[in-house]
Amino acid sequence: MIINTARFVISNSDYRKCPSDMRHEYAFIGRSNVGKSSLINMLTVRKDLAMTSATPGKTMLINHFLINDKWYIVDLPGYGYARRSKADRDKLESIIKNYILGRAQMTNLFVLVDSRHEPQKIDLEFMEWLGENGVPFSIVFTKMDKQGNNVGEQKTAAYCEKLLETWEELPPVFRTSSQDKRGRDAILNYIEEMNRLPLLAEPEQ
Repeated sequence: MIINTARFVISNSDYRKCPSDMRHEYAFIGRSNVGKSSLINMLTVRKDLAMTSATPGKTMLINHFLINDKWYIVDLPGYGYARRSKADRDKLESIIKNYILGRAQMTNLFVLVDSRHEPQKIDLEFMEWLGENGVPFSIVFTKMDKQGNNVGEQKTAAYCEKLLETWEELPPVFRTSSQDKRGRDAILNYIEEMNRLPLLAEPEQ
């Protein structure tokens, strides 16, 4: 897939105020500082489409970007930032879960995981919640360039083996690097395939 245009459309905290048109949406989420904005910018070949920040956990809104005037990338707030107040954490959890469960246009949720780390409880619990609610999602390992190829492959393989201890099968898995553009074609090809499918439901009124 070739990305010809990518533009910001709207930010808000209420999924009911998201764009009303029936276009496929691909949402990206992960713990703070996992490299989400950098990945979105890499996929779209836009340096500052999604704003990166030196301050983890800064994003608190649902951000829609229209790609090729046909489908959306949705940048969701990061989760698990310990320095937030409980009130802020509860608010973010509500924003995230309401979007994921209430947004008929969301075709797939890309869950980002730092490839350098062992499986984290917060990620495992979040993915388990997705599975329990029948949410279509994929796992995206980020920052593969930060370690040798063999080490990265071994760590991500071990991560997947850990998941298979309790899961019957894995969702789609992508290994990426925003620096060397690893995984870009694989993700965009997957999105292109999904775009050929009809949306499964009408949006809530």
